[in-house]
Amino acid sequence: MKKINGILALFLCALMWSTGGVLIKLVEWNSFSIAGTRSLIGFLIMCLLKRKLPCFIIKNEDSRKTDSRATLNMLLAGICYSLTMITFVLANKLTTSANAILLQYTSPVYLILLSPLLLKEKNKISDYVCVAGVMAGMVLFLADGLEMGNITGNLTALFSGIVFAGSTLFMKKGTESDSFNAFLIAHLLTFIVSIPFTVSDLGQNGMISLTSVFGLMALGIFQIGIPSILYSIGVVQVRALTANFISMIEPLMNPVWVLIFVGEVPSLPAIFGGILILGCITIRAVIQNKK
Repeated sequence: MKKINGILALFLCALMWSTGGVLIKLVEWNSFSIAGTRSLIGFLIMCLLKRKLPCFIIKNEDSRKTDSRATLNMLLAGICYSLTMITFVLANKLTTSANAILLQYTSPVYLILLSPLLLKEKNKISDYVCVAGVMAGMVLFLADGLEMGNITGNLTALFSGIVFAGSTLFMKKGTESDSFNAFLIAHLLTFIVSIPFTVSDLGQNGMISLTSVFGLMALGIFQIGIPSILYSIGVVQVRALTANFISMIEPLMNPVWVLIFVGEVPSLPAIFGGILILGCITIRAVIQNKK
């Protein structure tokens, strides 16, 4: 897995992330319990597959002293990604799912603003054009579900987009190992926050069904555990903005799985929006790698 191409790793990651919508439907618990249990299973799977335990402090290669800057970036990346998962779940409870997805995926805007300052990555004209096209595609893609929603939920979803961009930025500043540890930290934090909700669920509903157990295992292993490893590999190989663009395959493919397994047919605007998103990302990739 170490030799996998960065773009391919991110593509597979986003594809596996996108199965969340279908798998969550199998689980009878509330969203916070699902998110926490999923993170716990994902944490264990990551440790088993990589044969590593979480490291909370990074040492300098040439000494035993703590590398405070690298450690801080890793911890901030973990906190940001944990907040991304938690606030996205919360936003889905407070506003419409369409609003939650659309507002979270405003993250490329923050990356365009912050990447030159924090990563010294120079933006190109094709970046700005691609962002405009992707945002337009997201609006078309989710047009049928757009509502005013709850203002608190909308603001929460907007914050989810900010911390999602933050997690990409801070992971990009470290190594693959640092990104891996950041994901472990994020999953641990998410699980800890979810404990009261999970205990409440167990107390009220008792043991869950076999279908729910299957859904939780699939979520932990295939929807969050393995993708976390893939993202930690890919994010350090490409530009932060590129990593974020590729992750937009997640909301794009989510309704495709729903179409296949549930039978919900997307609207015509959603189809055009999806084509616009993929088209913008593809054209940008061709332009920036034409040599």
